[in-house]
Amino acid sequence: MSILYDELTKILHGKQLTPHFQPIVSLYKKKIMGYEALIRGPSDSPLHSPFNLFDTAERFDLSTKLEYICREVTIKRYASLDVKEKLFINVSPSVLLQPDFKKGETLKLLDQFGVDPRSVVIELTEHQPTDDFQLMREAIIHYRKMGFEIAIDDLGAGYSGLRLWSELQPEYVKIDMHFIQGIHNDPIKLNFVRSIQNIASSLNCNVIAEGIETEDEFKVVEQLGITHAQGYYFARPTAIPLEKVNKSLFVVSTQPSQFNATKAAHIAKFITPVSSETAISEVMNLFHHDSDLTILPLVDNNVASGIIFRDHFLFKLFSSRYGIELYGKKPIKTFVDKTPLSFDQNTAIELVSKQLTSTMRNDQAFIITNDGEYTGIGTILKLLEEITRQQIHNAKHANPLTLLPGSVPINDQIDQLLATKVPFSFGYFDLDHFKPFNDVYGYSAGDDIIKAVANTLAQHIPAESGLVGHIGGDDFIVIFTGNDWLKCCENILNDFKKAVPHYYKDDDIKTGGIHAENRAGEKCFFPLISLSVGLVDSVSTSQCQSHVDIADLASEAKKQAKKIEGNSFFINHRMATKSQENLQSFAHKSVVKLHAVN
Repeated sequence: MSILYDELTKILHGKQLTPHFQPIVSLYKKKIMGYEALIRGPSDSPLHSPFNLFDTAERFDLSTKLEYICREVTIKRYASLDVKEKLFINVSPSVLLQPDFKKGETLKLLDQFGVDPRSVVIELTEHQPTDDFQLMREAIIHYRKMGFEIAIDDLGAGYSGLRLWSELQPEYVKIDMHFIQGIHNDPIKLNFVRSIQNIASSLNCNVIAEGIETEDEFKVVEQLGITHAQGYYFARPTAIPLEKVNKSLFVVSTQPSQFNATKAAHIAKFITPVSSETAISEVMNLFHHDSDLTILPLVDNNVASGIIFRDHFLFKLFSSRYGIELYGKKPIKTFVDKTPLSFDQNTAIELVSKQLTSTMRNDQAFIITNDGEYTGIGTILKLLEEITRQQIHNAKHANPLTLLPGSVPINDQIDQLLATKVPFSFGYFDLDHFKPFNDVYGYSAGDDIIKAVANTLAQHIPAESGLVGHIGGDDFIVIFTGNDWLKCCENILNDFKKAVPHYYKDDDIKTGGIHAENRAGEKCFFPLISLSVGLVDSVSTSQCQSHVDIADLASEAKKQAKKIEGNSFFINHRMATKSQENLQSFAHKSVVKLHAVN
């Protein structure tokens, strides 16, 4: 019939297909939870790529046969690799309804190769319209009884994805990569994905974000509370499955984004767990003999799989006519309705709170882990207590004019960053010619200038990139945790330079300043207000022992910056242990000057 037909039949006859496995990552457990199997044809064949392979099969009405052979070679390979994580197999809805699927041919393959059906997820991939939803529901019920879980692929790109979701209520739904790529720069994609996550949370469905390729995309996905992710950011498909994802890819989730960042470990309480296979009657005895036991974690091989709440457990047990007689010998895992939320012990509590809110779940408690292993239980009540305590602490030391944190929380944060060896740079911002401006225009106008500095800093330094503090008068402190700190500083000075003329009268703007008395009482001319910034880079801060050392370095840098006319900054590259003479000698070689206001 054609060269491609001959090539396809040769491949099918010889089962010349190679499965590749791409990890699907649990963002809560920070580990691989499963693999999607992706098929490749022979490397020297025009049908090597999956698109050409499946497109050709559809043209010659061989899609069903191709998918069946794909399942066979995938399951065989999966079994031979002795993989413990779940296997996601792509299946077209039309193929799912074929008689051979209903007769249990896939189940026979699993039995032949020793694979537990409960470890297999049937991933429905739409290439054609699906309209027989009643038949689809019946088929899904049939497969669930066999032990399979169900996933819907490419939500948002298919013909009837939302209708399928509503009708089939799958365990997993995968958001099409179109909505993930560039999500950090696209509010429409962001709102779409947020809506999908909210719906999924209400249905106890796990969302898998496909196509994550950059750290920025990963940050947004994680902040939305999405439970699972897949994409080149973590790993490409490989013939030999990747066993572990590089832990450094998750570090953005645990970096402190606000001052005095308390970690999840601070609110963790260790409760002795039981296995998920423990009999319900034994759990009943535990609750009966310990009236203070209200939460019971289920943990197997150091990994938590569920949480049992005393009140819910007893109500459900005794609301049944036969109660303990009927359920007593069954494992306690049958009482687990959904996978518990889980957070690494190093996650800042404000991120814990943010993710709990974004998931729209009413969980009373959640799991706290260390490298994916159970370490304790956190509760909503304990989280709220700690956040309230922290807010009171911060408010106590906040500047009354700008409401920015003062020196106490700033110093706490610096010492915490040094202790945890998180890299950061540091900036000391100070107004030039502020006193004469205050004398001429009044303290109210002076307050307006100070608030203008605070607003400019806050606009350029979001919580995830650093912390802005106001330590008194016209002195501000910035802790930069982002890599673009120098460019950020330049932008701050440029924007402040543009804003300053709005606070002067037209005549003073024309002359470029005001006449006022200096500290000796002499009449002098003072240029328009500007900012001087003393900067300390991350290499230098990493060598410091405490906030005192950093303050010394920043103060010296600020003195050098004030010697430069106009808005300017000076970078102090020296260590705190260097002598003052050497510091200043080196400093003059490191000056970076921005144009002063004319």
